[in-house]
Amino acid sequence: MKQTRKTNPKNRCAIYTRKSCEEGLELEFNSLHAQRESAEAFIASQQHEGWECLPDQYDDGGFSGGSLERPALNRLLEDIKSGKIDCVVVYKVDRLSRSLLDFARIMETFDKHGVSFVSVTQHFNTTHSMGRLTLNILLSFAQFEREIIGERIRDKIAAQRRKGKWSGGIPILGYDIDRSNPSPKLVVNAEEAVQVRRIFALYQELGSLLPVVKAVHRLGLCNKEWKTKSGLQRGGKAFDKCSIYTLLTNPLYAGLIRHKDMIHKDEHEPIIESSIFEAVQRQLKKNGRGRGNHLVNKHGALLKGLTRASATTTNIGTVTANVAGQAAHDAVINGNPVRIASPCHHVLLC
Repeated sequence: MKQTRKTNPKNRCAIYTRKSCEEGLELEFNSLHAQRESAEAFIASQQHEGWECLPDQYDDGGFSGGSLERPALNRLLEDIKSGKIDCVVVYKVDRLSRSLLDFARIMETFDKHGVSFVSVTQHFNTTHSMGRLTLNILLSFAQFEREIIGERIRDKIAAQRRKGKWSGGIPILGYDIDRSNPSPKLVVNAEEAVQVRRIFALYQELGSLLPVVKAVHRLGLCNKEWKTKSGLQRGGKAFDKCSIYTLLTNPLYAGLIRHKDMIHKDEHEPIIESSIFEAVQRQLKKNGRGRGNHLVNKHGALLKGLTRASATTTNIGTVTANVAGQAAHDAVINGNPVRIASPCHHVLLC
């Protein structure tokens, strides 16, 4: 009797790779290639078990492991839900995630669809309790390492700003970024600086944000337009009230730099004189809102805009008693001054 050879079922393996920063991705052979090469070699060593490497590449270059917002990872999870993958292979556990909570969610998806998980450099078996404990310990250290790195970066940024050095961020109107030196610096863009000075002058002249927005629109001024490292176009939108306020309160224009609640002297050239910048800040504070929903106005009237005449249901403006405390009061109804002979006790609050 002829014996038939038993063949192992196919195990379709997807390789996932990740690199936190974009630095080095332009190289012909980078970290993502090295991770994939190691995973392919591991899959090839398991061919006798029916393992085969899928041609689809799931590479996230320049994405943090502390978030699930990664295009290749989301595509991987969608293919798992579609039943196209039996096993996910990574170089190290932290390539998949550096967050315990996120990793638990990913593993829940894997278990739900019967997908196994393999790390090339860390051997464990999640089918029993000791293997799951080992995995959780590895993830705890991965999350700890991520948090330590974050603390170091924050400390570095704080030290840079205390010394008046630009520590990165989105370019602002009036400045370009000079990357010719190891440490990037802000340099004045002469054409845009004229626009910034014009906006500050408009606010000093008009004294309110909305008229400034209208004037800026008439002049055709727009926000800073810039390109990302990947060549994507950003900015260039029209100004609104919020963006005008952000520009007017940015201490960079006065040669200063903010870190949390502290203001430090910066090494870049100011566009606005400190006296003008401080005057604008005082005017903004004077015109601004009070705490909560209390709207500041020059009369301090708490019911302004809320009281209506019961007969005409028209808005009543500020009502002030005369100095002598007599019965007569002054009111403004529909923009017209009106003399009220006696105090109005019956008003309709709307």
